Formats: sequence, C-alpha cells, structure tokens
Amino acid sequence: MKRQSEEAPIEDLMELVQQIVSFHMKHNAEPEAVDLLMEVEDLDLLVEHVDNTNFRRTCLYLTSAARYLPGPDDMLVLDIAYTIYLKFEEFANALQIALSLDNMQHVRQVFTSCGDLIRKKQFCYILARHGITFELDDEMVADDDDREVLQDIINNTKLSESYLTLARDIEVMEPKSPEDIYKAHLLDGRASAGASVDSARQNLAATFVNAFVNAGFGQDKLMTVQTDSSSGGLSGNWLFKNKEHGKTSAAASLGMILLWDVDSGLAQIDKYFHSNDNHVIAGALLGVGIVNCGVKNDCDPALALLSEYIGKEDSSIRIGAIMGLGIAYAGAQNEQIRSSLTPILNDAKAPLDVIAFTAISLGLIYVGSCNEEVAQAIIFALMDRSESELGEPLTRFLPLGLGLLYLGKQESVEATAEVSKTFNEKIRKYCDMTLLSCAYAGTGNVLKVQNLLGHCAQHLEKGETHQGPAVLGIAMVAMAEELGLEMSIRSLEHLLQYGEQNIRRAVPLALGLLCISNPKVNVMDTLSRLSHDTDSEVAMAAVISLGLIGAGTNNARIAGMLRNLSSYYYKDASLLFCVRIAQGLVHLGKGLLTLNPYHSDRFLLSPTALAGLVTMLHACLDMKAMILGKYHYVLYFLVLAMQPRMLMTVDENLKPLSVPVRVGQAVDVVGQAGRPKTITGFQTHSTPVLLAAGDRAELATEKYIPLSPILEGHVILKENPEYREDS
Repeated sequence: MKRQSEEAPIEDLMELVQQIVSFHMKHNAEPEAVDLLMEVEDLDLLVEHVDNTNFRRTCLYLTSAARYLPGPDDMLVLDIAYTIYLKFEEFANALQIALSLDNMQHVRQVFTSCGDLIRKKQFCYILARHGITFELDDEMVADDDDREVLQDIINNTKLSESYLTLARDIEVMEPKSPEDIYKAHLLDGRASAGASVDSARQNLAATFVNAFVNAGFGQDKLMTVQTDSSSGGLSGNWLFKNKEHGKTSAAASLGMILLWDVDSGLAQIDKYFHSNDNHVIAGALLGVGIVNCGVKNDCDPALALLSEYIGKEDSSIRIGAIMGLGIAYAGAQNEQIRSSLTPILNDAKAPLDVIAFTAISLGLIYVGSCNEEVAQAIIFALMDRSESELGEPLTRFLPLGLGLLYLGKQESVEATAEVSKTFNEKIRKYCDMTLLSCAYAGTGNVLKVQNLLGHCAQHLEKGETHQGPAVLGIAMVAMAEELGLEMSIRSLEHLLQYGEQNIRRAVPLALGLLCISNPKVNVMDTLSRLSHDTDSEVAMAAVISLGLIGAGTNNARIAGMLRNLSSYYYKDASLLFCVRIAQGLVHLGKGLLTLNPYHSDRFLLSPTALAGLVTMLHACLDMKAMILGKYHYVLYFLVLAMQPRMLMTVDENLKPLSVPVRVGQAVDVVGQAGRPKTITGFQTHSTPVLLAAGDRAELATEKYIPLSPILEGHVILKENPEYREDS
C-alpha cells in the first residue's frame, strides 16, 4: 500500500509474487494462488502456471468465485478460466463459460478450435439446452452433411423423440385426465359434491391442467381423442365446453400437448384454422407458436402461418398470432418479425391489449439483445398512452417488454433507464423497478438487491404499483447463487411481516421464482400458511406459487396441500381455479419436466426460460385482471421454461444408449484437497434417468467416457479405449 501511494516501482514485489504463485500451484494450493493474483490484479499470470494436473481445480475455483465477485472482475475471472480450458482442449467446459459470458465470438472459437466432430455434436446439445439461436457456418463445420446434422441438434428437432423415449422408459405414456390429478375421491363428501357442475371456469381450469400434465406426450383424453364411431368425434366437444376466450386457451392447449413435435402438431391444429369462431382461430395461432417453442426449423412454419394474421381486424386473433410468434421465436432476434411487429406499437388505432402483447413478444424475441430499435418503439408506445390507459393492468406489459431486452445485461440498461425517468409519474417508478430487476436478473448483485429492498421498505399511499416488480426483482437478482437465495428468502419473510398489502401480494410469487421446481420445505410451509390468508390476492399468489415450486416434481406433500385447499375453497371459484392450475403445474409433464431456468449444475441461466417465467409472474401481480380475467392464456408463457429434467446418454450415432449411472445430491467440492466425492447418498439407475433439483449424476462404469463435463440433458458417450472387461 505504501508503495502504491508513493507510486514506487513494484517490479521486485511482482517477482516475489511469481515465486509464491509457482510454489502454490505445485503444492495443490490453487485457491491461494488465484486469491493472491486477484489481489495484485494480475490474473493473466495464472495461464502460464497451470498444468495438466491442476487446471481443472483451478478453473473450478475461478468459475465458482466469479459469482461472488463484483463486476467487471467476474467477467475477467471467467475469461481467464475460458483461456485455460481452451489451452488444455477442454472445449465443452470452455463452451459453457462462453455461454455464461454470453460471448458468441468465444462460442465460434470453441467450434473452430475443436477438430473432433463427435465433440462438436456434444457442443450442439449444450447450445440446444441453453435455448439460443445459433447458425453454424463452413468455418465451424466444413462438411455440409455434418453441418446439417449438427444444426438439427441445435434446432432441437429431435427433442420430442428423446422426451418420448424417456416417457416410455419410465412407463408414463398413458394419458392422464384432470380427474386423475384432482383425486377428488380422497376428499370427504362436501367438496366433491359441488364439483359435478359443469361450469365454464372449472372447464377452463381442466383445460390447463390437461395441457400441463400431458405436455409433450402427443396424446390426452380431452383434445386428441381419436374420432371413431364409438366416441363420435368427442375431440370437438371439449373445445365447446369453454366459453368465448376460454376456447382460445382450449385450442392452444393442443399445442402444449404436442409440444416440440412440429409436424404432427401443425397437422392436428390445422382443423381449428377453418373454424368460424375467432377465439378458436386465436387459440390455434397460439398453439402453433407453442408447438414450435424452442424448436427451430429451416422452413419457419410458424412465421409463415402466423404472419398473415398479425394485421387482422379482430384483436383476439391478433393477440394469438403475436403471442405465438413471441413464444416460437423467443431469443431468435428475427428481423422479419421485428419489421412487422414494431409498427403495431405506434399504431394509434391498435387496442391496448394488442400493443401490450406486441411489446412482450418483441421483448421475448430480442431477449437480452439490447436492441435499440425495439427499445425505441416500446418507449414511444409508452409515451403515447393516455392517463386512463396508464392505470390499466395491461399497460404494465410495456415496461416488462422493455426490460426483457436488457435481461441480465447490467449497465447496458442505463441509457434506457434515464429515458424512463421522463415518463408520466403514474408509470415512471414501475418502469424503473422493472428495468432494474430485469437488467440485473441472475447476476446476484448485492447492491441491487439492497436498492430494491429499500423501495419495498417504504409505506406508500394506496394505488402505488411499483413495489410488486421490486419484490419480484429481489428474487430475480438473488436467484443466481445458493447463498443469496437463502438470504433473500429471509428478507422476503420480513417483508411479509411489515410490508403493505401490495408487497404481501408479490412475496409469494417471488418465493415461487426463487425455488422454482425445487420444493424447499421452509418455503413450502410459508406458502401453505399464506394460502389461507385473509386477502384473497395473497392467497391466490401463494397457491400459484405452490404450483411453481413443485412444478414437475409430483411432490406428494404439495399435492396433498393442494387437494386440501381444493376442498377448503370449494365455494370460491377464483381460488379454486388457482388451486387447479397449481395442481396441473405440480404434475407438469407427469413429473418429467422442470421449469428451472438454471441448468448445467446451476451454472448457466437460459434467458428465454427466465423471460417466460418473469412474464407469467408479472401477469400474476394482478390476478383478477389477467389470470382470472380474459388473459388466462398468459399461463402458456411458462412453456418457454419447460425442459425435460432428464439425463439421456447416447452413442456416437446419437442413438439412446443405456448405461448405469449414480444419481445423488450434488456436493460442492471447490478447493478441497485430493479427489473428493462430488455426490452423496446416491442410487444407481440405468439411463435415461430423471434428475431432481440439486441432483448430479456420474457414470457408474469405466466402459464409456462422457463428452460433456456435466451429465445433464443429452450426453454423448464414446467407448473408453483402455477399458478391459474383467474376465
């Protein structure tokens, strides 16, 4: 310090540092070496000191430490780890760091540096799971046929096939009806008696439950019933058991059931396009978007079908087409869609709901891109809104669409945030909170969490809406790592005790986001308590969140809670509707799917998945207007986050290969000496297997070598040349 203040030369000290680092690296003390170099701000020295024996542990420490460093140091540290992985040709690890930095140049570099085609196939699986749009060119893959195979993997064209292979292996192909989920027979008499009445609200709930439970299976008992003489064309009937806008969700639910299976999906949805009911057509358009979610196709069927409906007269048809495009092309940054959607934002004649959904769709398509043109268009649309429109719940989708453009992009939002300070005071703060929370989502930035908590601590007059997004923002920022997550759960508990009503309504949703598809017992108990709250909005949010934390887990305890709630609220239609939705979520994909936007051992955050969740949660901030009103189809935004929670091992020809794996609770082994066990309490299964939250898998055989460092999703195995069968 003394030398720094006097600006004396520090060369002699740096030589000492060199010696210390070299000593540490030779004696298995990589963390000490890294810490020292961070202190002297010269991490580049690390690259020359790592060798084949210690580079893995060094990089593990670097990537784990990055989450706790203030920006821009975190980026620097990850960059060094990337360089080291490339140096030792650990390309798959390098790719994950490149994705974490959201650096497409690095991704290209990984492809060009690696000469092995099979490893490139594994990279493609990693990119596909992350859900980004990525075009391979001849530099990255020289041979045309190979490039087509690889591009198919990135485009997720075979996702449906793998998912159904998993379903057959676990023997859950049998379609389930909503009644199988409600299990009303387990309840005592009074509740089940009232349930026999066919009300539109109950049928709508059953539509969603059916869609969530049979998601991706391609068959169910309500929508895809085969028309033979005995059933007499039942499939049309369910559609018409729903009223007006209910038909939109019903028709769209077919898209959810045929999720990822584009060819058969478009064929089955086609019949609804000939309907003369606008709501049905709207649902069909949305269904087309849902089927194409996360699956890209060279001939762009969704764009071809949906773009001709964007300019129709009827606003429900327009919303169906616009929302469908947003879901099908999330993250694609498609210029053609932008040029057809941006004019709607500044069209004085367009109704507010069309404008709101256009903003969301553009936000999804350009998620995290910081695209200037889209931002400008949404800002102008916000400035054009009249006083009365600014009070509408739908207007809140405009700032959200704007925020999604900057999802996770930190400082890049500042220019837009300055502009938002000039908005009408009715929406100014709301916009500010939304932009801040989106820009720092998934960064774990402690200062931003404190800032948002500060906004939540103020006791304001009625009618202030900006605290809702601030509470959700705490969850969005803090979900990045386990420690911050636990701390924010505690902070949210405090907010429940002294927060105003509008804060209490948002807290359950924030808890739902923090533990999504990961039912932690303490959070489960909090939500269970809130689900009996005197304020019905709080109770509804808590019920939906119970569904979110249990999403796709089939968690018996949550399922039991929800069954009891269904008998407790049997007279309250709105709350019962929420209970049904939650029941559908808990059994999402019959327990084969997850909504967690984090993957690859909680290292990577999929931007499109988080965007879908955040959109749905923002809609839930005003339950009565959105979910219980006529915009219940915003629930389908969850499809963006739906992913099979599986480990599927395939051979070099990408055919499923069954091998024994150990699945257990992941253990953090950063900086531990020797070769510690990375999982505990494991069971041995043969693949494909399901992975719960916090689970990790490792191969239980030496016969194969996995090409991915993290056994999750699709992993290619190649035969181990040194393996000898024990005779």
